[in-house]
Amino acid sequence: MKHSHVSALAAMSAASLLSACVTINIYFPAAAAEKAADKIIDEVWQLQKKAEPAAPPASKETK
Repeated sequence: MKHSHVSALAAMSAASLLSACVTINIYFPAAAAEKAADKIIDEVWQLQKKAEPAAPPASKETK
């Protein structure tokens, strides 16, 4: 019976050790993120300018 407790403890220790080793950290450089944000903002402004209706041409009234 004592052997099963040791085996269970060893299995639980191994499981916790393996789960602790699975960590992924991703870091984004601030300058690259800012550059990408500026590019997106510029594209949005260009789309908005294209979507704005053009002013109708002034009509010439002849008398």
